[in-house]
Amino acid sequence: MTEITRRAVLGASTAAASLRASPEKPALLGGPGVRAEKWPSWPVFDRQEEEALLGVLRSGLWNRRSGKQVARFEEAYAKLTGARYCLATSSGTSALITSLSALGVGAGDEVIVPPYTFVATVNAVLMQHAIPVFVDTDRETFQMDARKLEPAITERTRAVMPVHLGGSPADLDAILAIAAKRKIPVIEDACQAHLAEWRNRKVGTWGSTGCFSFQASKNLNCGDGGALLTNDQDLADKCYAFHTNSSGRQASGFSSLYVQRGANLRMTEFQGALLAAQMTRLENQARRRQANAEYLTSLLKSISGISTAKMYVGCTRNAYHLYMFRYDKSKFANLPLARFLKALHAEGVPASAGYSPLNKEPFLLNTLNSRGYRRFLSEKDVQRWRERSACPENDKLCEEAVWLTQNMLLAERSAMDQIAEAIARIQAYAADLARL
Repeated sequence: MTEITRRAVLGASTAAASLRASPEKPALLGGPGVRAEKWPSWPVFDRQEEEALLGVLRSGLWNRRSGKQVARFEEAYAKLTGARYCLATSSGTSALITSLSALGVGAGDEVIVPPYTFVATVNAVLMQHAIPVFVDTDRETFQMDARKLEPAITERTRAVMPVHLGGSPADLDAILAIAAKRKIPVIEDACQAHLAEWRNRKVGTWGSTGCFSFQASKNLNCGDGGALLTNDQDLADKCYAFHTNSSGRQASGFSSLYVQRGANLRMTEFQGALLAAQMTRLENQARRRQANAEYLTSLLKSISGISTAKMYVGCTRNAYHLYMFRYDKSKFANLPLARFLKALHAEGVPASAGYSPLNKEPFLLNTLNSRGYRRFLSEKDVQRWRERSACPENDKLCEEAVWLTQNMLLAERSAMDQIAEAIARIQAYAADLARL
């Protein structure tokens, strides 16, 4: 238990006792909403960001080939994470595509992914004309269930891509051990996990590469942008060449020194400068999220039917891009999840149901039945893929998951009491809410 956790538990005792008292009626039943104040806005910025952007603008050096801002950010992010190499890209998706390409993943190869993730994880695989193979979810953690990983590996498996969902690390001990035994590279999708740690070492530095997103909602944000980390110099060089239209790192200008196929996935100098400014707030924001998340968890333990996402033993820091819990409607008079979320919104606590089952999205089957894929996949192969893609635990998770966004964890500590109070009110009057 961290010192932050100890303080949270001690501070939660009085708040938990108040939750057990007779709560007021929920807002949907005419009661006063729990929270009228606005939640912290995102992104956070001030004159520092303005000066960074204006500095690039006035320099006239807007591209990483001529400017220095992207290179400076790469150096700073590598130092922050403990990686040997950092390559900035145009997005987190671009970082995933660059990693897959540099590792030689191609048409007909299989890449193992979780079904509970943003579609970009799978789209990056499909961009290689490779086949996403889904490993079911561990519902208690919302992560890929590493216990089901090895049976999913075949002679076609070319990479494993675990996702550190919501900022909480996947079970890296198990995943890395299985991948090493089978000599399969691991690409960490750490797009939601800035500053998260596994055994006191930053995520993104354990696999062959680790990929991050700096999209507008992320804990480190420049609107759109990404980066990949690696400790392998040869792989770093391949990634660099791929992301800048096949030009090696030593190539000058737009020469014909092309070393492999590639694309233009470069980050602009504006994004690099903006990220450098945003990084000055990252640690303090992360500490605040962690303190509030741990305090909120201590409160929600007293509410039957609310199960907060567990972390694996190796997780020494959760980045809390999302605060996730499971909702058991049987403890709320069978109030449907959609009605529960509506009631939360009425209390001034915005929440969402998270992802739908990605493995069941129609575009996947349409893609595998497309002309290009059918050149190397038979009808039997596609049918077999459908059978392998069944993820019953993930189906259950998608029916009970609830998310709170990271900016809510930047609010004052009393806001966590309000979240817990809103849930307690809904539970106390769940039967009445169900009749609405």
